[in-house]
Amino acid sequence: MSRISIPYLLVFILIFFPSPSLFSQSVIRQTIRGTVTDKQTGAPLPGATIILVNSDPLNGTTTDVNGNFLLTNVPIGKQQVNVSYIGYAPFLSGEIQVGSGKQAVLEVTLREMIITAPEVEIVANKRKYDVINRMATVSVRSFNTDETNRFAGSYGDPARMAANFAGVTSGIDNRNDIIVRGNTPMGLQWRIDDMEIPNPNHFATVGTSGGPVTVLNNNLLANSDFLTGAFPAQYGNALSGIFDMKMRNGNANKQEYWFQLGWNGIEFGAEGPFSPHSSASYLVSYRYSLLKAISYLGIKLNVIPDYQDLNLKISIPTKKAGTFSILGIGGLSYIEMNDSEKSADDWTFPGYGENLSNGSDLGVLGLSHIYFFNPGTRIKSMIYAVGSKVTTAIDSFSTQNPQPAAWAGELSSEVKYSGSIQLTRKFDPRNILDIGMQADFYNMNFHDSIISHGIFRLNTNSGEQMQFLKGFAQYQRHFSDEFSVTAGVFGSFMAMNQSYAIEPRLGINWIVSKYHTITLGAGLYSQMQPRVIYFVLSQLPDGTCLQTNRDLGFTRNAQVAAGYDYLFNDHFRFKSEIYYEYLYDIPVKPSIPEYSLINQGHEFFLDRQYADSLVNDGTGHNYGIELTLERFLYKNYFFLFTTSLFNSEYRGWDQELRNTAFDVNYVLNAVGGYEFKFGKRKQSVMSFGLRATWSGGNPYIPYDVEQTVATGEPVYDWNNSFTCRYPDYKRLSFRFGIKRNLPSKSIEFLFDLQYRTNYTNIYLQRINPTTGQIKRYFDMGFLPMATWRIQF
Repeated sequence: MSRISIPYLLVFILIFFPSPSLFSQSVIRQTIRGTVTDKQTGAPLPGATIILVNSDPLNGTTTDVNGNFLLTNVPIGKQQVNVSYIGYAPFLSGEIQVGSGKQAVLEVTLREMIITAPEVEIVANKRKYDVINRMATVSVRSFNTDETNRFAGSYGDPARMAANFAGVTSGIDNRNDIIVRGNTPMGLQWRIDDMEIPNPNHFATVGTSGGPVTVLNNNLLANSDFLTGAFPAQYGNALSGIFDMKMRNGNANKQEYWFQLGWNGIEFGAEGPFSPHSSASYLVSYRYSLLKAISYLGIKLNVIPDYQDLNLKISIPTKKAGTFSILGIGGLSYIEMNDSEKSADDWTFPGYGENLSNGSDLGVLGLSHIYFFNPGTRIKSMIYAVGSKVTTAIDSFSTQNPQPAAWAGELSSEVKYSGSIQLTRKFDPRNILDIGMQADFYNMNFHDSIISHGIFRLNTNSGEQMQFLKGFAQYQRHFSDEFSVTAGVFGSFMAMNQSYAIEPRLGINWIVSKYHTITLGAGLYSQMQPRVIYFVLSQLPDGTCLQTNRDLGFTRNAQVAAGYDYLFNDHFRFKSEIYYEYLYDIPVKPSIPEYSLINQGHEFFLDRQYADSLVNDGTGHNYGIELTLERFLYKNYFFLFTTSLFNSEYRGWDQELRNTAFDVNYVLNAVGGYEFKFGKRKQSVMSFGLRATWSGGNPYIPYDVEQTVATGEPVYDWNNSFTCRYPDYKRLSFRFGIKRNLPSKSIEFLFDLQYRTNYTNIYLQRINPTTGQIKRYFDMGFLPMATWRIQF
């Protein structure tokens, strides 16, 4: 790592200690741009007033006919704005970080008030935790892109940032899996601009939702929601959580650019209008693996991850035909790890080694259209395609047989074509209705094999098609400005085996007073199995193969959650939630009574060796309490403390109660930071951040050492499934940053340092089938990483 750190140090010295004349610049000013819309329909609010707080002389502006505004001549630094509109509750923003290199972006949604008395005191909305989705009531937290950069150890990755939230744990250090309330990460659904997408990570695996490096670029994201349970009826085919992300529109007024060098790669980005006479805009970024680029310089590296990604959004507003948007996401990744290129002492095991190559590709392309019949009626239509591909080859060799020979391999691909339509109707400030439907068409090819006990075995080997239909309706009634009820139903149908689900949902939000809020959510939820599971082959005694899982139904989850929020003041809150989830119709295996599919999903391969001949007879439950103490960024510092105490248990075919693979029982997180201005005119910023995590160890299935040595193949001790635990996990992350605001550009340097201590998640545990020796692998120990960014 030292060879990589030296260039960063040189860049740091040259960039942040330039000529003293730069400090003599006058006060630098910038523009805040944004939109003001109706919270319930998204309709633009023309004529809304935007005032810069504490400006002297008064600095303000109004929105245009499309709800857009430009607030110019804003001094750089932390600023706040007041937004007001007749008939709507006013809004007071949190602190906005205004820098010199890029216009700040603020998207404001205002809620139409329900007037119940002749005289009402109107105060600005200061609830910083208000979420984007107006129908979500409980188990939801909004976040912004600043938090993905500000939280130590997040590396600009929304998934790693979300690991700080209550109810969330991660899998292993070198992956960003999101484990919600003890559920498998496969229960999470990723969405971007209302499009459901598969695993958005490089080096992804079929059927999983995490990976080591995200394909999504946080520099393009807008404020978004993260839901951890009891979500409203518009979300379906998910059991544990929803990552509902939004991609912002490009700047329609000015060309802006950025260049970034860091952990996520070498990045170039641009945004701006297509022409001075058009309100259409573009937003694009491209990244390339930093380590791969360094390898071209002749620097020797043990492992070189090769990846690149592209994120794109084009927005085309029209005067009468609505707004059209085009969104594209693409990612390519490839890696090789070859023991044959190492000395025998560095092989996977003494006397035994492996050569592995893995590649994964992802592509998303969508077209959406939003049209307002009137300010209270909106229709949104989308068509999009999502494609993914995974290739893996593993060769093994030993001192006795030094020539690498094929051991396992996979070539899997999937393309989904989707079309959806959603109608939103606000009858009045009290009543709003959402209805929608979506059709998904899948084309799939799954091929993977393995040599087991000296016999070639096909796990999957077919090309398949599948149709999946979904629809929902939900209605929200505001009995007053303080009390609302949301009720809805979600339905789904899988044509391949006629599986269907009808799922009622209910949410209640009661603002007891300015400082106290009570929330409640409940409903039924279901999810199809990872699609590859339906086509796993079962080998019969006569040597023939059958797809014995095609008739599997959905896994189902009945949830209830209740929350209480206490706002100490405008910037400091306490939140608690309790929940209970009953899972049923879980796929289990009669021939291995301890097996359950809900224990899969947090590794680099979805195990298919034991996933044949499954039946929907398993059950499980999760219950727990979550506590959050949070100070939003104000007066230079912030912090977030979360505690999650929970149990996650399941019953296999034998109905014996066991821990799940994700039942760590407790998680403690603490993340915070402090920043201050420096320089002659206090126009540069230095920041410090710290994160600490402590959780219980993951349960696992131990090896049967005697049977492994006897058969020469790894054998699990199923009788003791998940009775053993890895050690507790403790990790510290530190962040240091400097941002220089110069005329027309800003330059930023971030340095992250992780230290895992001796109590960390096990990256990998393997057994030597010859000697029975069990070897544990750790990853991401003492790991420094740096990022350099310029915006102009």
